[in-house]
Amino acid sequence: MFHFSREQKVCEVGGVRFGGQPGEYPTVVCSSIFQKGDKVFEAKRKEGFDENRAEELLRTQDRLSMETGVPGMADVVANTGKEFELYIDFVTSVSDMPFCVDAWQMKPKLAGAAYCAEKGLLDRMFYNSITVWEEDLETEIREIAQIGVKHVLLVAFDMADQMPSGRIAGTQKLLDAMEKVGARFESIFVDTSVMNGPATAFCSIANRMIKEKWGFPTASAPSNGSYMWKEARERWGFKGWSAADAGLESLASFMYHDMIFAGPMAGASRIFPAVAMADAFAATAAFAETRKLPTLETHPLNKLFPDFVNQLKGM
Repeated sequence: MFHFSREQKVCEVGGVRFGGQPGEYPTVVCSSIFQKGDKVFEAKRKEGFDENRAEELLRTQDRLSMETGVPGMADVVANTGKEFELYIDFVTSVSDMPFCVDAWQMKPKLAGAAYCAEKGLLDRMFYNSITVWEEDLETEIREIAQIGVKHVLLVAFDMADQMPSGRIAGTQKLLDAMEKVGARFESIFVDTSVMNGPATAFCSIANRMIKEKWGFPTASAPSNGSYMWKEARERWGFKGWSAADAGLESLASFMYHDMIFAGPMAGASRIFPAVAMADAFAATAAFAETRKLPTLETHPLNKLFPDFVNQLKGM
């Protein structure tokens, strides 16, 4: 369960490494900023954002990352190329964390990627994302390859087959399109796409299948499920809902997720400790099977539970 016979690829984006064998590296938490409804917008989006609030979010996530050993990234969401320029400049002026460009449509995503190339930021940026539902898929892949994008996220899904096998078919479709246009990227990782909480289990199973077949690092967005579960807030209030959210994120972290898209950055204070415990849990489970401990000093198991690690070393 905690060791793959196939060699596992390790991606490095902006100095953050993820992938490898289960328990080897901590899960990356990628939190959204500037998304629709973000409280950094006090009025209409076009009227600008609260820079103090945005800076607080970024610095809080950086602090939590340092305290827990869980790496953080920023999912920078924009609607236009001009917005991307503004938001990327701000994020990179405040924090050194890696980030992605995230937009629903191809045109602003390409503009955001091109701006990162212009600013020399491609080492710490990944493209979010190449999707199975893009109508002009080959054009998009060709464009980002020409821009010089190094790190890409594939979002794999199949509406005709919503079981884990559909995510495998979706991944193959995207890989075939990349091969057809002759595109090569330094890092490829796969988001197995989810829209409700329990279905994140399908993502975990699909992620294991992807690792077995290709060795790619894998991800999904458990937050899609928890943030859509409005009934939980109505029944148990914010505390009850936030417990379910943190539980879902940590379950995903434990089960074959090298990265999670954790929703708004405002939730970092509950997500990072939950993921840190999940990572320590996973590394201990891997030790039980392989007798190997994480070599990364900042891994949550080593950072937060050093006395226990010393006990394990003596076993």
